[in-house]
Amino acid sequence: MGSAPRTLEFFYDVLSPYSWLSFEILCRYKNIWNVHLQLRPSLIAGIMKDSGSLSAMRFLTAMKSEHPEMLEKASRELWMRVWSRDEDITEPQSILAAAEKAGMSIEQARRILEKTSTPQVKNQLKETTEAACKYGAFGLPITVAHVDGQTHMLFGSDRMELLAYLLGEKWMGPVPPVVESRL
Repeated sequence: MGSAPRTLEFFYDVLSPYSWLSFEILCRYKNIWNVHLQLRPSLIAGIMKDSGSLSAMRFLTAMKSEHPEMLEKASRELWMRVWSRDEDITEPQSILAAAEKAGMSIEQARRILEKTSTPQVKNQLKETTEAACKYGAFGLPITVAHVDGQTHMLFGSDRMELLAYLLGEKWMGPVPPVVESRL
């Protein structure tokens, strides 16, 4: 393992099942590879011009500002709703249900949901999406690795072996033994 933490920016949209694959793998490897993982909710529609996850992504953007410690769990729960249980993630009640299942109080979730229509949240999501585009995104997910003063953009959920190589780390498959023992 490297000695100093390196930074990975992970741009994602919960409407993308491929983003979910990368998300789970990066969450499993962040401590193994000693990397600082920055979750960057983005709007795939801003990149691909057509999706239905605007409200969910605004919610995650507001959550990142208000309760960043809940972002990983809430993102995972939204993916579970839409891709595992075929449940809605566009209606306010659906988003509140996902936040509550992720461990957030309904009062906290309502406060965050109220902020999703504010210019601040709308602008933050737009800025994050534009940042992904500046890195060269043409879809999601992208992972941006900042290693030894260089920036590397990787597109897709099937680039983890290449990411490990860039970090000088070992790729042990999607469920590394360290995580497997905790499952």
